[in-house]
Amino acid sequence: MDIKDYKSGSYKQQYQYQSFMPSQVDHDWTLSDGNLLWLLSQADRKLGELNAFSQLVPDVDYFIRMHVSKEATTSSRIERHWRSCRFRDVC
Repeated sequence: MDIKDYKSGSYKQQYQYQSFMPSQVDHDWTLSDGNLLWLLSQADRKLGELNAFSQLVPDVDYFIRMHVSKEATTSSRIERHWRSCRFRDVC
């Protein structure tokens, strides 16, 4: 099936509401748009880079927790700064 001909689904009237019924996606796809094919190959390459990076980090969960903690600390500092500015009517 050409991706240009694909319809993601249709709306179905049910009692007092409308629901979206998705169509099947298990088709053999063909891509006739060269730009879309290029974008998909770029996305595939980026996913490969991300996978390679995750192989280099010994514990990905620890890395993510460390990053979230750093972002929370930075956000807290910014909030404290703005709070003190508002308290003193400086900002």
